Parts: sequence; C-alpha cells; structure tokens
Amino acid sequence: MDLGLRDRVYLVTGGSRGLGFAAAQALVADGARVVLSAPHEATASSAAARLAQDAAAAGTGTAGTAPAGTAPAGTAAWVVADNADPAAPGQLIAMARDRFGRLDGALISVGGSPSGTVATTPDEAWRSAFESVFLGAVRLARVLAEDLGDSGAAVGSRSGTGASIVFVLASSVRVPLAELAISNGLFPGLAGVVKTLAGELGPAGIRVNGVLPVRIATDRVRELDALRGDPDEVRARLSERIPLRRYGEPEEFGRAAAFLLSPAASYITGAMIPVDGGAISSI
Repeated sequence: MDLGLRDRVYLVTGGSRGLGFAAAQALVADGARVVLSAPHEATASSAAARLAQDAAAAGTGTAGTAPAGTAPAGTAAWVVADNADPAAPGQLIAMARDRFGRLDGALISVGGSPSGTVATTPDEAWRSAFESVFLGAVRLARVLAEDLGDSGAAVGSRSGTGASIVFVLASSVRVPLAELAISNGLFPGLAGVVKTLAGELGPAGIRVNGVLPVRIATDRVRELDALRGDPDEVRARLSERIPLRRYGEPEEFGRAAAFLLSPAASYITGAMIPVDGGAISSI
C-alpha cells in the first residue's frame, strides 16, 4: 500500500530514539523527509545520519549536500530542542521550510512522566511535567497549525493531501495507571486537546489524532522493566497480560504512526488509536 508520503515533510519531536525514531524510520522508508528534535546534539545528529543511511540503502533518499543540522542524502534534519522551550516550535518549522521547502505535519512525542502517587508527587514535579508534557505539546500544535494554515499546506483535504498532527500519548488516556499520577492527570487532558483541535482545524484540512502505545519494546521500556527485576522475566510476566501475549516492536508502532500522518488516513481525525496488542481493556 502506498501511503502517499513521498517528498512530504514532518516534524518528529523526541525523534532520536524509541517511539519517535521508529516513526521517523517508517516515514523515511515511505519516501518522506523528517526534522527531528532531541535535547542533545550527539543523539540528534546520529539519528538523522542513520535515517539518511537507511534511505540511501533503500533508494528513497534525495541526493544532495548536507548543511549543518542535516543528514546526508537530504532525508533528515535535526534541531537541538526541548518541548518545554517556547522557542522550539519556531526552530523546528524554520528548519523544515529552510531545508526542505515545505511542511506537512508533525508527530508530537511528549515522552514519559515520572512515577509517583498523587500524595507523594511534589508541586515542582507537576509543574515541570506540565511544561514539557502538556504545554509544550499544545504550543507546538498551535504554532504548527497556524503555520500550516498560513502556508496553505492544509488545503486539499478532500483528495487526501491535507496536513496531519499526531500526538503520542499513553494508555492512561483510557485507564489510570498505578504509581503514575502525573500521567493520569495530564494525558487525558491532552486527549481532550486532540479532540478539540480536530474540530477546530478540520475545516482547514488539518487532521489531528492521538496514538496510545502500550509495552513497545524500546530501550526505555527495557530500562523500566529492569527496575522491577530481571527485564526478561518482567517482560515474560507482563506479556501474559496482553492478549497477543507479547510486547510490540518499535517498527509496529512506527508504521501505525506513519499511516496516521499520511494521506492514506485522510478521513481519520479526532481519534485515539491504541497500538497495544489489545492491552487496554476499556472500550
């Protein structure tokens, strides 16, 4: 199936590792170009270089030179930025337009939140998480929507060429998670923002969706499993709670995210799409 991604350009926050990188890989594999953000230059530049190498090997890259902040083959660019930084949206959009000459949407990965109960989580942890997890994501979507609307990139949604924004959220949107009070407080709110934005931006041809990953086998999930004991044993035990009896692979998440961003999903907006192997028990 051709997703219609060739030569389209997407921002991917948190794109140097884990779910963000998996989504970037899927986008590039289908011919798209990406602008990654990450808090550290070394990881951002390394991830962009890997994407360019993958594209070159698959024949999906675009030949050209590589200015500072970009990867070879004209496939990926990168920006050192944090979602909590008010300047980040402008930096990412500028890189996309300067380097690739267009912008078609974004995967907004807000990252995880620290563990703790409501009673034990201090005010500062709430404030910090709100700035990065909630406000940073909302700000980027707002600024991006304004830019897409001004540029006319969103026009043409009936033929599937409109822009798309996807938020990477969490299963706490549907079911509260033990010892994750911040996630339980902020992610359902972000899901409400997604639904609201879908209504506000739909007339301009901009689609907005959320994706809910559960137990995807990233390095971060392995680190979290290791906090509970032997990570292999923890993975085996937790897999028994998932109807498909296994963790998801990063590329499985990446393909789902790429589909939602693509013109192939042109009539999907305001949705929360689980990528969970059936683990979320709520309807």
